[in-house]
Amino acid sequence: QGASHAATRLLGLQEFKAANTVKINPDAPQKNARFLTLEARKTLLVPTPRLRTGLFNKIVPPSGATKEILRICATSQGIKEYSVPVGLDGKAQVDLVVVGSVAVSEKGWRIGKGEGYADMEYAMMVSMGAVQVDTPVITIVHDCQVVDIVEELLDDHDLTVDYILTPTRTIKTNCKRPKPQGIIWHKASFIYEMLEKIPILKSLRYREKQTGKDVTLQDEHSDLANANTPAALNEKAMAENTRPQAATGSAEIGQHYVKIDSLSPRLEGSGTITTVYVGNIPPSVRVSELKCALREFHATPLRLNWQGAQRRAFLDYKDKATAESAVSSLKGLSLGGNTLRVELAKNQRN
Repeated sequence: QGASHAATRLLGLQEFKAANTVKINPDAPQKNARFLTLEARKTLLVPTPRLRTGLFNKIVPPSGATKEILRICATSQGIKEYSVPVGLDGKAQVDLVVVGSVAVSEKGWRIGKGEGYADMEYAMMVSMGAVQVDTPVITIVHDCQVVDIVEELLDDHDLTVDYILTPTRTIKTNCKRPKPQGIIWHKASFIYEMLEKIPILKSLRYREKQTGKDVTLQDEHSDLANANTPAALNEKAMAENTRPQAATGSAEIGQHYVKIDSLSPRLEGSGTITTVYVGNIPPSVRVSELKCALREFHATPLRLNWQGAQRRAFLDYKDKATAESAVSSLKGLSLGGNTLRVELAKNQRN
């Protein structure tokens, strides 16, 4: 109630006036905030719902858009119709962040719905360099949502806010509690579940691992400890000895020879193989890097057909469900500075 009026308080903030790019969550109470951002001819970034298909949508109104069109662009339907995706390689620079809250204190301590998406979005923006330590964070709520919150409820990954806008007040929190400085992989247990829901989070984790950062999850610490017991080591050795060995061959691609994994003979002629196309591979990327990424994302195919000169590869999976799962896992994967194009191959072989 009163969300539209509360959003108009943005216009009085110097931080909003100075911002070129504003990130605002897609919920209905922030609809007027999105409209006012577009009306001020600022770049509007809206997170994709539950981060299922990427990180942001950049709203691009049609040329000469009227106020009525801008209002449509600010709605959930408008976001679908008038936006382009922005991934990890989008080089976005966010000047102002607007989030929703369930409750917030005048000290700037915030509680969301409990699913962690706002905290995750902010942490991912930190990791991709989209926000800085002094980037202002604003929440727009009703007066009844401004309450006392005990600090014991907060954790290191929780986002704090610098301004609270309500229908009757503009509150500057002067919050001293630091904001998250990236994703705390080892501490937040819910990340383990989020990795299965958010493909772009997998890509970010892989990228940070490549730079040498420790991305071990809380749930993996016990797994790693158990993996070094004598029983586990013996089980691993048995698995290595009984795993079918894939035949290998070589193919001439341009002036380079690359290794290609062949299908096991027992799979030839099964008629169930489904192929995934991987495109937009940078010339600098080697087949070994792609194989490493496929293992990391648990998307290892039965066969990998590498066509480096054409900047593409084809991955064969045992059935359509496995192939679709691989596509979902690899969505947003970046190698060598390029976000790869991953989809089911248009022409499937029997």
